Amino acid sequence: MTGEPAAPAQAPQPAPVVTDDGLPQPQRRRAIVTILLGIAVAVLDGTIVTLALPRIATDFHATAASSIWIVNAYQLAVLVTLIPCAALGDRFGYRRVYLCGVATMLVTSLGAMLAPSMPALIAWRAVQGMGAAGIMGVNAALVRLTYPRHLLGRGMALNSVTVAVAAVAGPTLAAAILSHTSWHWLFGINLPLGLGLLWLGQRSLPPHRSPTPARLHPLDVLLNAAMFSLVFLGVEQLGTRAGAGSLNARAAALAVALLLGGLVVGVVFVRGQLRRDVPLLPVDLMRIPVFALSMCTSVTAFAAQALGQIAVPFLLLVNQGRSAAETGLLMAAWPVGSMATAPVAGRLTGRYNAGVLSAIGMAVMAVGLASLALLPTAPTHVDIGWRLALCGAGFALFQTPNNFTIVTSAPAARAGGAGGMLGTARLTGQSAGAVLLAIVLATASQQSGPTLALGLGAACAVAAGLFSLSRRSGIRAAAGG
Repeated sequence: MTGEPAAPAQAPQPAPVVTDDGLPQPQRRRAIVTILLGIAVAVLDGTIVTLALPRIATDFHATAASSIWIVNAYQLAVLVTLIPCAALGDRFGYRRVYLCGVATMLVTSLGAMLAPSMPALIAWRAVQGMGAAGIMGVNAALVRLTYPRHLLGRGMALNSVTVAVAAVAGPTLAAAILSHTSWHWLFGINLPLGLGLLWLGQRSLPPHRSPTPARLHPLDVLLNAAMFSLVFLGVEQLGTRAGAGSLNARAAALAVALLLGGLVVGVVFVRGQLRRDVPLLPVDLMRIPVFALSMCTSVTAFAAQALGQIAVPFLLLVNQGRSAAETGLLMAAWPVGSMATAPVAGRLTGRYNAGVLSAIGMAVMAVGLASLALLPTAPTHVDIGWRLALCGAGFALFQTPNNFTIVTSAPAARAGGAGGMLGTARLTGQSAGAVLLAIVLATASQQSGPTLALGLGAACAVAAGLFSLSRRSGIRAAAGG
């Protein structure tokens, strides 16, 4: 013996945990991969099946109208369960809700792949949408917990780019799969991705639980579902009928009744939420002026986006007589503009006032939409492409600083609720844009309808810019300068 004390056995090192300034490396890199892959899968599943609808309808001897519900069921389920999933994230932890969402998508993808009938496939897709809501509802909160604050803007930008790429890649990936195998494998590709996400998520995502979790009341969940379902069905009825040129008085009355029913349920729901200490629908966050103005900015901006992205295909396909392939290729200029600008927006966010940055983005988008409305009589591909790219660039410059402000202006304990409101603002704005477009197409001539819709979209972009500018002093005060 030497007389020196023996060296103590080395204690096992604890797994890295989240801090107030993001995750440490290398856990942060793994978490980023998990978050981005998860949101990409959720977005892809909303668009990848569209190209296969005619083939699925033929295989099941079903109507084309019924096949549309393969898409609608997924979208409606996401809309109805997004806010409850965000609230569950605040209560039980964002990682747990995320992993439950991934597991749900994994199981339902197998169910959809093996579905024996059209009703069964639609049912599996509805539950799959609930799984996607679990991923989307906590996405913003996980981004906030993963990145240090000085890199959060870049994280938001990378998230936005991933969503844009996934939205564009859906039909392209579907075409590649359908050219080599059956439509069943559109759902089968989720199986290895889901298993990989479960493994990665368990090992890399930050554990977190709110110190003041919300209590979910069944009546609140039902009212939330009824409100969004009625609005969705009203918008779907109005948009589908107007697009098909069959919006008669009876169809219009049904659509208006559904929308008014959603509004009435919404008033009852919101009044009840105002009495909750920690409400399911985070209306209490709307008492924060910067948050409320950011939500107004988001709703009007997404309405402008919906008006533009839905009106342009009518303009190109119907008014100009272009082919579907040509139109799809030209429309790709919009997300390309977003992808090119998002990294720049990420670097600027946090360094400059987000209210001003978002307003500049909306001004650029307004110019792009207005220039599309004023296209020459016989435009070239370049004439159309640069205008669409300008719209995408403006939207990307708006979105990253706006999302950054929505997420960071809420208390950290309510990050899930803020993320849920972010998604709700997007869906609300897109629904409002779809309603406005349906009204324009139903009341204007075939030639003037798309042009008027683009002009209305430009006006919505200007309104979003004004909302954004009105919060610049509040953002400056919150930043301490």
